[in-house]
Amino acid sequence: MSSSLKNILACLGDSPIVRIDKINKICGTNVIVKLEKTNPGGSIKDRPAVYIIDYAEKSGLLVPGGTIIESSSGNFGISLAMIGAARGYRVIILVDPKATETNIALMKAYGAEVIVVDKKDDSGSYHKTRIQLANELATQIPHAYRPDQCFNVLSCFAHKQSTAQELIQQTGGGIAGAVAAVSTGGQIGGLAEYFSQQSKKYVLAAVDAYGSTIFGGAAHAYKIPGIGLSWTPTNIPDVNKIDYIYRVKDEMAYIVSRILCRNEGILVGVSSGAVLLAALALSRELKNELPLVAILGDSGERYLQTLFNDAWLHENNISTDTSLELLTSLLHGLVSEQQSPSIMKNEKPDLKRELGVMPYTMTDFGELSEIR
Repeated sequence: MSSSLKNILACLGDSPIVRIDKINKICGTNVIVKLEKTNPGGSIKDRPAVYIIDYAEKSGLLVPGGTIIESSSGNFGISLAMIGAARGYRVIILVDPKATETNIALMKAYGAEVIVVDKKDDSGSYHKTRIQLANELATQIPHAYRPDQCFNVLSCFAHKQSTAQELIQQTGGGIAGAVAAVSTGGQIGGLAEYFSQQSKKYVLAAVDAYGSTIFGGAAHAYKIPGIGLSWTPTNIPDVNKIDYIYRVKDEMAYIVSRILCRNEGILVGVSSGAVLLAALALSRELKNELPLVAILGDSGERYLQTLFNDAWLHENNISTDTSLELLTSLLHGLVSEQQSPSIMKNEKPDLKRELGVMPYTMTDFGELSEIR
């Protein structure tokens, strides 16, 4: 048994990178995909979740028998629920009506308590009301700890140390760059910080939902789960270390996820469809000789009731066509809306006070010097 791992959390990382030759051939692109669904909790959110909880334990912020409280659209909550089961913590996750039945069921399977917050905030979303309630509960429940993925810059540092470094190590640096989703900012922020410190130039593109205002623009409702905010998250310290910004419409994200599944046998979630489409569009523009990596955050199994449900798609006016020809037509309509050094920030300096961010939350990158 010498080869056995200490526990399930030791399975984190080393997610595979896979070619998508049929798609590249018809699109005239050079994109490969990194499959984060192979992490033990099923998504890229395992990386910051484990990192933040490890830090909280070492610093005494989370004690044995304590309670983890978090606001999540799904994946980060599932990761924390898994950690709670493995390490013996009570876990409370606040979700909103966009959370899928599968994601809620997964959290509960690990033993987490789930609260659905159905009150919208001033942007028409649920992020602020979820966060505010989570912070209130953390002040009321003894020995509670808030990982706070939206404001805790440990998330960025986690991705800088794991996702970004792993990507370069796996490829020997032989890539043009990477394309990743923006949700609470940790993933794209960590990649941006790591890439900016390398001697070689790597291109980096951030993918957001059409209707999100992380990088400014008009706000409106969107269906893509797991990405989008109404402000620029703390986890992106310098937006202009990102080279390109793409905003993808709902229908495109759903269609491309299904196309990838039907034509390459790769089952991923909705936000991954948005990331792949942006990566293909950027690859066409750059004509990159070295491959461009699309980082795909989770599995499509979590969206069987929506993404892979033809009846739901028809109700929401989303095409069920999964042809490669449709993919090529979608590429014609997608362009980068902003490029460095002119990328906009949507800063809201009073937001931490308004939402009651916990005083122990590391919201300043200067505080990270002690753990570097």
